[in-house]
Amino acid sequence: MATAAGTPRFGIACAAALLVGVVVCLWSPRLASWPWLLSAALSGAFLWWRGGRQSPFLRLAGAVLLGFGLAGLHAAHALWLQLPAAWEKRDAVVTGRIVDLPEHEVRRTRFLFRVDGDDTQSAPFRGRLLRLAWYDDDPARRSVLKAGARWELPVRVGTPRGLRNPGGFDAEKHAMAQRITAVGYVHEPALARRLTQPDGVPAWREAMSARIAAAVAAPSSRFIRALALGDTRALDDIDWNTLRADGLTHLIAISGFHVSLVAGFFALSVRGLWWLCPVLGRRWPRPAAASIAAMLGAAGYAALTGASLPTIRTLLMIAVVAAVTWSRRPRRALDTMALVAIMVLLADPLSVLGAGFWLSFLGVAWLLWCLPGAGRKPLRESWKEFLAAQGVATLGLLPLGVVLFGQASLAGPLANLVAVPWWSLVVVPLSLLGTGLEALHSGTGVWAWQAAAWCFDLSWPLFERMAASPLALWWLPESGMPALLLALLAAFWLLLPRGIPGKPLALLMWLPLLWPDRGLPAHGAVELQVIDVGQGLSVLVRTAGHSLLYDMGPAVKDGFDAGERAVVPSLHALGVSRLDRAAVSHGDNDHAGGLEAVRRAIPVTRLSAPEGAGVPGAQLCLAGQSWSWDGVRFRYLHPARYFPYLGNEASCVLRIESRHGAVLLLGDVGGVIERRLLHDDSALLRAEVVLVAHHGSGGSSDPGFVAATGARHAVVSTGFGNRFGHPRPEVLERWQGAGAQVHDTAGDGALRIRIQEGGVDVEARRRTHPRPWDVTRR
Repeated sequence: MATAAGTPRFGIACAAALLVGVVVCLWSPRLASWPWLLSAALSGAFLWWRGGRQSPFLRLAGAVLLGFGLAGLHAAHALWLQLPAAWEKRDAVVTGRIVDLPEHEVRRTRFLFRVDGDDTQSAPFRGRLLRLAWYDDDPARRSVLKAGARWELPVRVGTPRGLRNPGGFDAEKHAMAQRITAVGYVHEPALARRLTQPDGVPAWREAMSARIAAAVAAPSSRFIRALALGDTRALDDIDWNTLRADGLTHLIAISGFHVSLVAGFFALSVRGLWWLCPVLGRRWPRPAAASIAAMLGAAGYAALTGASLPTIRTLLMIAVVAAVTWSRRPRRALDTMALVAIMVLLADPLSVLGAGFWLSFLGVAWLLWCLPGAGRKPLRESWKEFLAAQGVATLGLLPLGVVLFGQASLAGPLANLVAVPWWSLVVVPLSLLGTGLEALHSGTGVWAWQAAAWCFDLSWPLFERMAASPLALWWLPESGMPALLLALLAAFWLLLPRGIPGKPLALLMWLPLLWPDRGLPAHGAVELQVIDVGQGLSVLVRTAGHSLLYDMGPAVKDGFDAGERAVVPSLHALGVSRLDRAAVSHGDNDHAGGLEAVRRAIPVTRLSAPEGAGVPGAQLCLAGQSWSWDGVRFRYLHPARYFPYLGNEASCVLRIESRHGAVLLLGDVGGVIERRLLHDDSALLRAEVVLVAHHGSGGSSDPGFVAATGARHAVVSTGFGNRFGHPRPEVLERWQGAGAQVHDTAGDGALRIRIQEGGVDVEARRRTHPRPWDVTRR
């Protein structure tokens, strides 16, 4: 719809302006108060709709204001839904329904639970969504948890909270985008009561998934379940690693790709019916009928596969395209995409928090700009068009993939050349056909599922071999927004038509993204990265040219592994490709649990641990051992030779001394060892930064030891609301009374501590990267 000023209300410019407003709001440190947000949204809507009569800039300014206000209101509502602080760690009894497929693991089952909306439920939970876990070593007792069943559950819940690390998953952002009120667990499973048998679409999905598992031989059945129903529960870490290395994750789980495929099938079916019966065209034009069929088919498929946000977003896109087709008004593809983007942003501005939004829209935009004639060439030239599309998508989406995931799949372009046509034209249609036939009559879809599995098995070994190549996956250090913008500009420059001069110079604009400044210390300086691992410890020590990892955080068998979820992503984001040394302070799980995950992902040149800690392949850390890196001296102060392994008391105590100051890493030693160190040589205890022993427990931080360190900064690594009560208030008072500033990962997230010329600089991840969804700032 054009205006006299020439700025369409639903054109590219307004879509971009609306997106700018949404992004500015959601990436601001804090949300404005709701009256200001409401005023911005209302005034923006007025200017967007009417301002074009005076000036196109007013219309664009209105779109920015509308995006800013609307995103803020959605975010404020999502945060308002979350559990009040007064209910943190409280017990409650809730009644509701399991709304998604439960994820059955070895020792627990996780599921989404929608609480009933009646007055019998406590106000903070009424009608809201909880993410719960049921812990039990006996899987048979947890097998009664089925999608679609109603339960009465005794739960212990808390506010959605996550770890904050470089390159780590932001659980708080995810909870806000999904409108999750609380996370918790069933604390007394014996008192749980199932109120009804499973029913509805979730129950149908779970039953259909069980039919596929019974009809198709393992291991192929897990992939057919994922392709047909979006049930990825059976995919293990090896599967996901292979898919990531090959750049194929976008094809394996239910996403916009699958919804679009179903929509296309319904549209082609209607076009075929109209071709067979031309008389139908007298009442319903074929394009309009095909678009309506596509929309209805996509809506039905989205409902049957769980109605996730990516499928809902794609459904909205298809609905907009159907409406445009039904209106019979000519519209450019780019204008249609702009209209779709506006509708998606107006419906759910928080969708920009997901990677799928950016990948889908930017991918389509690149293809429409670079290949405006796509889909209209003769069949014999289709392969050229397909290769061109793969090239455009690879180059155009590379900057976004690096920023969103911190990695680039070098095998991805080649893998997609095989997987996209083979899976999308053969495997996925057969999987969906089997599901449709099985829905009509039990047993009729088995042959299609088995055929899909056979076709899938033909290609999967190839992708496994490609993923095993050392060049398949390239991990890249964390970079900032300027680097992303430069890389996108470089991609635009490289994709311009032939004959544009200076294209080789565009390659230089990729350097800040692909080879960013890692911020390494200067010669003689040292940097500590205290990684947020919850109730545990992991510290990365870097000099100008070397890296040491002191502890690797906790790991629960068949559950959360801080080494995999926190330490390894942080190392990748910081550009650490190998560790010159690693030290396990002692054998307790909260310090050594993540070791194996780290060793699988990062080469370790030398590993140290105390004698008796049970760490395979480790050399002993002994008092007096020392070495120097880049003008920085490292020295173990404890344990002495022949010191018996006494758990915490046998922790490796490491002193790091640079020309600008010293650091003490104490592990979990107690007051007895602290006093012994004080007696041996108090001069070695002087340090600007001290990692407080045993997470600030009452049995550590002896007053004499604290005074002897003279520390200016005391660092505590704890988990929020941990059951041990760490750090103890009296311990904090002791360090603060001695003149130290206390930093705690539970509230600060990961800590970056630089001891360099000019003093000690401490950066807390939650302060340097503030976000409106941060639970510590409410």
